[in-house]
Amino acid sequence: MSDPTLLTISGSLRRNSYNRMLLKEAAAAFGPARVIEADLRFPLYDADQEEAEGVPGEVSVLAEQIRTADAVVISSPEYNKGISGVMKNALDWVSRVKGPVFKDKPTVVMSANAGRTGGETGQFMLLSCLVPLQPMVLPGPLLCVAGAGDEFDEAGALTNERYRNVLAKRMEALRALVA
Repeated sequence: MSDPTLLTISGSLRRNSYNRMLLKEAAAAFGPARVIEADLRFPLYDADQEEAEGVPGEVSVLAEQIRTADAVVISSPEYNKGISGVMKNALDWVSRVKGPVFKDKPTVVMSANAGRTGGETGQFMLLSCLVPLQPMVLPGPLLCVAGAGDEFDEAGALTNERYRNVLAKRMEALRALVA
């Protein structure tokens, strides 16, 4: 059997964001896989634009990546007690694509944030926003990397053993679902 396809989605556009670092660690913990990193650089959702021009090509690319992935890992920061605008916009656009691209897709959600809660409130909001898209979100302990600026080394590796253990268990469970 060939390696599964793992799609990673960061709710931060910043190249060196803590959430991108966390997703790299998640991919490594997942094990051998074809890893695809989603690009959420989309125009803001606008129903008039959709009616006039259809779904943008870059949104169709993401929808196809989700559709064909064996599993999805989403890591998104918390901004002002909610999910990032980038993440919400991506979910709004993906919901407009024909066919349920996320339906029953094995998915893990996590977050890394500079604050003391690690993005917990934003993660709950992200889970709520995923409900209508119907992914198979793995239950289990939340992974909320708090004080993220102190939890990754200069190479972007997660240094906290407790977080590493939770991440390993989450990725092991995700891998078991796609095996």
